[in-house]
Amino acid sequence: MHPTAHRLLTLIGLLQARRHWSGAELAERLGVDRRSVRRDIERLRALGYPVQASSGVGGGYRLGAGAQVLPLLLDEDEAILVAIALRAAASSIAGMEDAARTVLGKLDPLVPARRQRQAGQVHAITTTLSDPPATDARVLGQLALACRENALLAFDYCSHHGQASQREVQALHLVNHGRRWYLLAWDLGRNDWRTLRVDRIGTVQRMPGPGLPRRLPAPADAMVRQAVSRSPFPLRAELYLAGSLATLEHAIPAWCGVLEEDGGAHCWLRMGAETPAMLAAQILSVGQRALAIRTDPPGLHADLSAEVAGLGALLAAG
Repeated sequence: MHPTAHRLLTLIGLLQARRHWSGAELAERLGVDRRSVRRDIERLRALGYPVQASSGVGGGYRLGAGAQVLPLLLDEDEAILVAIALRAAASSIAGMEDAARTVLGKLDPLVPARRQRQAGQVHAITTTLSDPPATDARVLGQLALACRENALLAFDYCSHHGQASQREVQALHLVNHGRRWYLLAWDLGRNDWRTLRVDRIGTVQRMPGPGLPRRLPAPADAMVRQAVSRSPFPLRAELYLAGSLATLEHAIPAWCGVLEEDGGAHCWLRMGAETPAMLAAQILSVGQRALAIRTDPPGLHADLSAEVAGLGALLAAG
């Protein structure tokens, strides 16, 4: 590609990516002087791009309303990132494997040939293991749209114990946590906030009427972590760890459990699982030495010790 044409494409991409640029910033990004930037701006105007300029302190350039939209331009890192992101999504959403390939196919005409090969190679040489049940992509899409609109929904819901119920909610937020998706919603029947696993939601129906203006009482990720920590797991454990909450939050994976500070130098990590082996795997994943462990039921401690020893032996043998 001719250097000037390449620079103009880069300049359009910069102007579309940010509302305002100073002449000095554009010159630095393009590797030219400010006079060349002004000439390139005039070329864009001649092509029909309404680039607006302002002078004085804080002056610069911005793309005006009605500007043409260029096809998506991806550099090397961005093309690879798209492929990896699509692959990661496939691990928790049923049917995403074919959808990911379709999306990459649609991106092909918009990505230079070398970038296409790189993105395709990343997608081809990576794979995902998903523990059932995976979330249905169509349901997830319906819920995402409903959350954007704060819509009222009705659906059947299956609890942890297999008990079915009819829910009417106002959808507010979707959260991915521990390879599962959760819907944060205001439950109209219970008049309270609820965290609902998306893979347990049945057919979703829109209810008439707008939802009331609502704001989550806490950050979405914190609400889900708290709700998951109180889920009715048959097996539970609490680990007493040395370290402040701020320190341990960065050292322990969020899916391992919920931390609660106990003084300034220690925390309790609360976790739950369905089998001793799953709970033992979570304990090993913590990567911190526990000063004390409490289990529920109390007799679970011996089973966990055996499982941790067994898992440790397998890891050592590997």
